[in-house]
Amino acid sequence: MKTATLRRLHRWLGLLFSLSILMSTVSGVLHTVMTRTQPPPPQARPSGGGLDPSAITCSVADVIAKLGLDKGEVKAVNVRGIGGEPWYQIYTDKGLPRYLSAKDGHEDPAKDALYASEIASAFLGGAAVEKADYLTAFNREYLNIFRVLPVYRFDFADGLGTRVYVSTTTGSVTRHTDNRRQFEANFFSNFHKLAFIPDKVVRDWVLVGLTAATAAVALLGVALFFVMRPRR
Repeated sequence: MKTATLRRLHRWLGLLFSLSILMSTVSGVLHTVMTRTQPPPPQARPSGGGLDPSAITCSVADVIAKLGLDKGEVKAVNVRGIGGEPWYQIYTDKGLPRYLSAKDGHEDPAKDALYASEIASAFLGGAAVEKADYLTAFNREYLNIFRVLPVYRFDFADGLGTRVYVSTTTGSVTRHTDNRRQFEANFFSNFHKLAFIPDKVVRDWVLVGLTAATAAVALLGVALFFVMRPRR
């Protein structure tokens, strides 16, 4: 390939793909800033309003028998303190937990949401929270990097847009954010990972194409260096 052609390709491809390089570098700087301004994912910690072991008067075997389940159908049993009382959180093959009183064995399907609200309120220092959503899939705010599903979203009316995402499986808050922090996160996601492209397959191909093109520009620059170096 002629030197002039190489130079022309390098110039125009470099100009064409410099925007993606600029987006990556600016968002990379923002990522460093976010390590200072964005808190890490909340640590899992014991949840619930306390538990009095003496209040447990119904055994796990008794409540499983009331459900009419075989031992093999039960995958996990947790004891949770909800509303100041002990409850069994029972998981089966169906995935969603069932809540049965550890006092008399009666079932209450509403306890999952109540348990989640207590976790959120305790995390925010006892503040009143309002349920805003129940997620069974990741979205643009609750990304797959947070890993845990399903989760509840609760909002806190503090004027800052504070919201927390709660998993009753782990018994903890899995994400805590507000409007300012989410603005930074959205800016980074849109510029660094092209999150404004809704289709993930298309987004991945665009990212691969831009990265490959940037590599091609760099290789053209290396080729020009050897082609145009002074001859002895």
